Amino acid sequence: MPKKLIALDLDGTTLNNASLISSRTAQILQKARDKGHIISIATGRPYRMSAHYYQQLHLDTPMVNFNGSLIHKPKEKWTYEKEFSVPREIAFEILEKKEQLHLDFVAAENRQTFFIDKLENFQKEFFATDIATEANLFPQLKTNPTSIMLKTKNEFASFVTEALAQQFSNEIDVKTWGGKDTILEVVPKGVQKAMAVSLVAEAMQIKQKDIVAFGDEHNDVELLEYAGWGVAMKNGTDQLKSVANDVTTKTNDEEGMVDYLEELLAI
Repeated sequence: MPKKLIALDLDGTTLNNASLISSRTAQILQKARDKGHIISIATGRPYRMSAHYYQQLHLDTPMVNFNGSLIHKPKEKWTYEKEFSVPREIAFEILEKKEQLHLDFVAAENRQTFFIDKLENFQKEFFATDIATEANLFPQLKTNPTSIMLKTKNEFASFVTEALAQQFSNEIDVKTWGGKDTILEVVPKGVQKAMAVSLVAEAMQIKQKDIVAFGDEHNDVELLEYAGWGVAMKNGTDQLKSVANDVTTKTNDEEGMVDYLEELLAI
């Protein structure tokens, strides 16, 4: 079997409903690596909220964060590294319309820095960082952020997405995180997981037909369409399932991804 690049979403795909990687998932992914296949995480999460998963799996491969805005090798300097950004003015314009857009908070971040509209909105557990050392208020945002993160209620998600897409149609795209919270991520126009994974594939000399991708949410649509073999999770959205080559028979909480991968790769 040709060497495969296996692009894995985290929330709702590789992680169970407790946001953990099961021991069996780790074992099967290690077996895939032992057979020469490349495991690459492709997530909407920032690196600081996904680094522990990368480390748990003992990866040294390229990783995609911020839905494609950051493509890097966390453990080393990498020739193909890319980081895209959103004009900081957009972050401040969104903040001005926070109430109109029904937003619970507005946050912006780069790889190493994090900003939020009010410290009262800061939740250490959610943001996976320490307010004493990492959280900054928006006036301290002096450079263009890699992404802007917005929390709203589920009933307002479509409204917020459409409003921002209309106002900043030539500058940004709005993506959805997986998971229980309604988190919208604002990224530079044209930046998405498929674009990022294509750069990883080129760097790793993997043909498009040998890319296998797993996902569950709207932000995985382009990736599954692009991959040589795109697999939607049983718990995935109907939109994603409609573009996938196949759908797992089990959910993320039932280890559906590695169940499918084990059979696909004949591990």
